Amino acid sequence: MRKVFLLINSMLFLFVSSCAYAEGIDKKIDDLIAPASDFVSGLVFYPIIINRVDTPVIIIWLIMGAVIFTVATKGIGVWGFKHAIELIFGKKKAAEEDDSRDKGEVSSFQALATALSGTVGLGNIAGVAVAITMGGPGAVFWMIIGSIFGMATKFMEATLGVKYRRINQDGSVSGGPMYYISHGLTKMKMRWLGQPLAVIFSWMCIASAIGGGNMFQVKMATSQIVEITGGSQSFFHLNSWVFGLIIAIIVGMIIIGGIKSIARVTEKIVPFMCLLYVISGLVVVVFHFTEIPGVIAMVVNEAFNPKAVEGGIIGCIIWGLRRSVQSNEAGVGSAPIAYAAVKTHEPVSQGFISLLEPFIDTVVLCSITAFVILLTGTHMSADGLAGVKLTSRAFESVIPFFPYVLAFAITLFALSTLLSWSYYGQKGWNYLFGEGDKRTKIYQLIFCAFIVIGSSMNMASIIDFADATLLAMAVPNIIGLYILIPQVLRDLKIYCAKYKVGIFKSPVTEVFEDSVVSKTD
Repeated sequence: MRKVFLLINSMLFLFVSSCAYAEGIDKKIDDLIAPASDFVSGLVFYPIIINRVDTPVIIIWLIMGAVIFTVATKGIGVWGFKHAIELIFGKKKAAEEDDSRDKGEVSSFQALATALSGTVGLGNIAGVAVAITMGGPGAVFWMIIGSIFGMATKFMEATLGVKYRRINQDGSVSGGPMYYISHGLTKMKMRWLGQPLAVIFSWMCIASAIGGGNMFQVKMATSQIVEITGGSQSFFHLNSWVFGLIIAIIVGMIIIGGIKSIARVTEKIVPFMCLLYVISGLVVVVFHFTEIPGVIAMVVNEAFNPKAVEGGIIGCIIWGLRRSVQSNEAGVGSAPIAYAAVKTHEPVSQGFISLLEPFIDTVVLCSITAFVILLTGTHMSADGLAGVKLTSRAFESVIPFFPYVLAFAITLFALSTLLSWSYYGQKGWNYLFGEGDKRTKIYQLIFCAFIVIGSSMNMASIIDFADATLLAMAVPNIIGLYILIPQVLRDLKIYCAKYKVGIFKSPVTEVFEDSVVSKTD
């Protein structure tokens, strides 16, 4: 069956890629989807003016949720961090994998790696450069602050993702916001709201998987490969679909095996690519070691007294927080789909482990990028460079061959993101159209075909649409999180009292009724 599937898949790739290569088809597709793309992105990114700064309402929505969840959990991103480290390294046995009650498909580390593979990517390389360019060095400070607040959102999402997951007859797991929104709200006699929100989320998840989690990733990787192999003289310049076909075949071979196969790959790729990027960054940091105190002082000073930033301190804060939420995707609802598959009988334990995701993604990787740019002074003499090119220039000033390292890193980032988002989109597809091998294979064929399309097209309109659908997922997700806060807090208090963790050690009060809390697995 696998050989037949791969053969059909390859034939479909060749057909689609030959169509994509046809002259003018990229413009035709852009013209076709531009009106819908502009409408959706205009709606999702509708701005309000705060001190002369255009601030998308969706960003405020995400930040507001993170603040509320942080207050509700009494700053779990700070006091829960130590317990998260203990769990992931096995020093605590609250989520022991060999427990007979444990259901799921992957380990806690594999689930974390899969979630990270979806968030760690080009945003850590290009997005940080944009934030510094637009918001100044002080944006880095607010980016880190935003990630700490985002930890509470991740905790809420991951806990509910495991709590309301569904164990299928074949032992596979289905979970994520569509399940905790629909089942959680139904148990609270709010089916009229939960079901529509779950359907909206699922459609947005599929659109984001195919757009931002697929075509955008492979397009950026293709562009970097073309750049280091000769630019306009490169074989891939006029044959970019070939690179897309190679990636599509690799992805197709991996995603056939489901989350177990994806997790086995991501648990190897994610640590390696993070380590590669961090080591490269540390080389630059060490080279400019004497300038570190000055840069730290500049970041803190500019955070509260920014110079030459449109909108002053408000503009600085907005760009920093915007980079934070767009980088770690706290509140978007993608990560709990991966966390739902973890082997555990304690949903709250995976909630704690999820705290590490925004920390690694934003506090570590984004900060590495930021310090490389600031220490090298590239942001002040960029000659109009932005995004990936600005970051590449900063690294290259110390490591001459870094563009090749960056191309390799971007390819790994893109591949890992493709794998995780293929799974996220699949679960949205399964929620709408049902489980089953045939239904899943149809989705996988579509997903892989779009990898080839994405590598060979001008994707401007599609990327706007993809960004909009990604952040639009946060609307139904955060509505569901608000309503389900009491359940999470109750479970958190029980967990903390049971394992003597953190600050929630007092007995559970009767405010949270048992009738509201129920597992579906």
